[in-house]
Amino acid sequence: MTLTLLPKLGSSNAKILYETFGSATELFNNIDYIKDYLPNASELLIKTLSTHNDYLPRAEKELKFADEKRIKCLSIGDSDYPQRLKDCDDAPLLIFYKGNASLTPPKSISIVGTRHCTEYGKELCHRFVSDLREAVPDVQIISGLAYGIDIEAHRNALDCGLDTIGVLAHGLDQIYPSSHRSTAIKMLGQGGLVTEYMSGTNADKFNFVKRNRIVAGLADVTVIIESKNKGGSLITADIAESYNRDVCAFPGRVTDENSAGCNRLIQENHANMITCADDLIKLMRWNTQPAKKKKSVQQELFVELSENEQAVCNTLKDCDSKQINQIAVEANIPIHEVSVVLFELEMKGIIKCLNGGNYRLVRL
Repeated sequence: MTLTLLPKLGSSNAKILYETFGSATELFNNIDYIKDYLPNASELLIKTLSTHNDYLPRAEKELKFADEKRIKCLSIGDSDYPQRLKDCDDAPLLIFYKGNASLTPPKSISIVGTRHCTEYGKELCHRFVSDLREAVPDVQIISGLAYGIDIEAHRNALDCGLDTIGVLAHGLDQIYPSSHRSTAIKMLGQGGLVTEYMSGTNADKFNFVKRNRIVAGLADVTVIIESKNKGGSLITADIAESYNRDVCAFPGRVTDENSAGCNRLIQENHANMITCADDLIKLMRWNTQPAKKKKSVQQELFVELSENEQAVCNTLKDCDSKQINQIAVEANIPIHEVSVVLFELEMKGIIKCLNGGNYRLVRL
């Protein structure tokens, strides 16, 4: 803890020092002989290390906090430290973890995306996680507990009975955003929360950028569901690629701003295009459960529609959602009849009723 508190050291340098000396204790005991181990060590580095006693009280305070809150403090040399993350050059020297799931599961996926996701993105995330659960029930879902796709991934994982890990950009004495607190609490019993930051650390913007390398580092593959041309999810994708991990993205319409980042990743060959869980499973060459149940679901996709039902579906094509009045006008069906048609389509699983009386086409 003391080593991570030293200013301007950085994760990579701290990791090199730790690995060179075998432990932080050995490092601090041999400050006067650092050049014998690292001939290129600068005078500034030696001076910084010599101030380590100034940071011991803060480290002792944090250790007490962790003990009281039953938080695991995992250094990079511990057997419980996640191997996937350890393999990354800039892995944090120390992480704090609270939860009941292993950080080294058989299979792990990071799911990230825009904070301002559409209903299309939410539905896509729901179907993707649900299908993963059916085919690879030992997969773990990782994300950043942020607004949008992140929280959708966590909540869908919880609903499907999958372990899910939230990577935080602050200490474990708080949850940001606070509106996700109830979800975070559920995750402690079906997954967990991990961070490299000590208690009292605020959710500053720079911390979120650093947090992304842990989101990528804990996973076998990073999946992007909706992303604008700039954003944290694209940073996570770049980091995952630098770790030689697979990156996948769901494509979107070329006119959708929220899919511009995904489309560009695919176009520039920085991400594999996927359209469903099966695509990812084949890419990763993961063993799956028998697909008999899946075949029956596939047969149910072919549903006969009445003339009015088809007309309503046609109005909902190539759009995110529409209100009932607009549907009635475009389909040229009286409003009272449209209500009945919408209900029938919803029961067949073809459309979905959204907030505000909007309807969206799910499948056809």
